[in-house]
Amino acid sequence: MPRRPPSLPPLDDISKAIIEQLQEDGRRPYAAIGKAVGLSEAAVRQRVQRLQDSGVIQIVAVTDPVQVGFARSAMIGVRVEGDVEAVADRMETFPEVDYLVVCAGGFDILAEIVAEDDDHLLEVINGRIRSIPQVRSTETFMYLKLRKQIYTWGTR
Repeated sequence: MPRRPPSLPPLDDISKAIIEQLQEDGRRPYAAIGKAVGLSEAAVRQRVQRLQDSGVIQIVAVTDPVQVGFARSAMIGVRVEGDVEAVADRMETFPEVDYLVVCAGGFDILAEIVAEDDDHLLEVINGRIRSIPQVRSTETFMYLKLRKQIYTWGTR
């Protein structure tokens, strides 16, 4: 999700309340949200559209990777020699990468990979990530069990 440019004003309490309603249930009707936040259905619809247009929110269906055939997930730490952004640009195109950040510390890039199985994960790491010339090394952190995943941050 793109970050809001710093020139945009901070969100007001009503926009935050609308976001919280949608975080609880992304399919909640605008009329119900309006009742909860004290606006008309039309006003909620307009605010939600503005929030989407500005990149503040996305409304999407979140799946459980295991339930849809992707049994292996891992976080890959990548150390880069040279242009980190060029490596990130390349990795961004891999469909198995669902989370990608350029960072500071022990790694230059962290990438969450969702794969069908161990062979698929190996192909992504060895066949694609490690084949990028500027990649110096990788470290794989296999997910054994997802304990918590939230989407309610950002409004409180």
